[in-house]
Amino acid sequence: MKNKLKSIFLTLGIAVGSVACNVKPVLTTVPSVDLNRYLGTWYELASYPQFFERGCTNVKATYTLKEEYIEVYNESLKDGKPNNIKGKAFVVPNTGNSKLKVQFFWPFKGNYWIIDLAPDYSWAIVSDPKLKTLWILCRNKTMDAALYESLLEKLVVKGFDKNKIIKMEQ
Repeated sequence: MKNKLKSIFLTLGIAVGSVACNVKPVLTTVPSVDLNRYLGTWYELASYPQFFERGCTNVKATYTLKEEYIEVYNESLKDGKPNNIKGKAFVVPNTGNSKLKVQFFWPFKGNYWIIDLAPDYSWAIVSDPKLKTLWILCRNKTMDAALYESLLEKLVVKGFDKNKIIKMEQ
C-alpha cells in the first residue's frame, strides 16, 4: 500500500511539474503608444499565418484617425487581384494606447496588442494575450536582416514559436 501511494504521488508530482514547465510567459505590451506617430502605413514583413491572409501577398495596413476610432484599411493581393478590407480599431482605456480592439465584422472584435515598438516607430510587433496571432510590421517593405533576426530572438523569449513565423512576400 505504501509503495502504491508513493507511486501515485510521484505520478501527480511529475504531471504537475510538466504542466508548470509548459506555462507560457505572460505577454505584456509596450508602456505607451503615441497614436499620431503610429498612424500611417505599415507593411507586414512576417506573421503567424491567419486563415484570412491565406494566399495573400503584399499585405499592408493603413491607420487613419477618425473621430471615435481608428480606421484600419488592409490591402493585399490574392491571386494577383486586390484583396482589401476596412475595419475599425478602438483603444482600450487605461492601456497607454498599446491595446486596441479591432473590428472588421460587427459585432466581433479581436485583440491588437502592441508588444514591441521601435523608438522611432519604424517597426512594430503586434499580437494578442494568448499568443495566437503575431505580426511583424515595418514602415518599409524590407528590414535589415540583423534587426529582423534580433526581433525573432526577442519573440522566442516572449514565448513565440520561431518556426511558425512566416515571411510575407512584399
